[in-house]
Amino acid sequence: MFFHIVLERNMQLHPRYFGRNLRDNLVSKLMKDVEGTCSGRHGFVVAVTGIENVGKGIIRDGTGFVTFPVKYQCVVFRPFKGEILESVVTMVNKMGFFAEAGPVQVFVSNHLIPDDMEFQSGDMPNYTTSDGSVKIQKDSEVRLKIIGTRVDATEIFCIGTIKDDFLGVINDPAAV
Repeated sequence: MFFHIVLERNMQLHPRYFGRNLRDNLVSKLMKDVEGTCSGRHGFVVAVTGIENVGKGIIRDGTGFVTFPVKYQCVVFRPFKGEILESVVTMVNKMGFFAEAGPVQVFVSNHLIPDDMEFQSGDMPNYTTSDGSVKIQKDSEVRLKIIGTRVDATEIFCIGTIKDDFLGVINDPAAV
């Protein structure tokens, strides 16, 4: 799920960036440092949407660097248990498959895949129904439900299922 929140960060800036463009340099460094990162508490920072406040800088002794407290608004993505996501399958093996929903990697065990789907090994491993009408392989688009998450300091891991109503393959690249 996406949230729009306010976060704070202390930004260090080298003296060469001081001058008329100080604020612009600070904002571009903030975006470069923050966007695309993950904090276990808030989730993945998708984009910085605005700067609320830039505090007074504190000069670091001996280096000349200045630390500015910056309060900024950003969009974060944090998956929750029970959430339905659309994702793209990245790897299929006999244990299940891995799919990516934006920055989050989700593992779907073979126990959480419908019973009528069987693993087919070969040059393009996949899970196929007995009549061959539905196939899950690399680059397939799948709708899944998150049944568990594990949060580390810098990463979020998810376990998903497609063994529920209205879940499964949305778009199969092999069918095109």
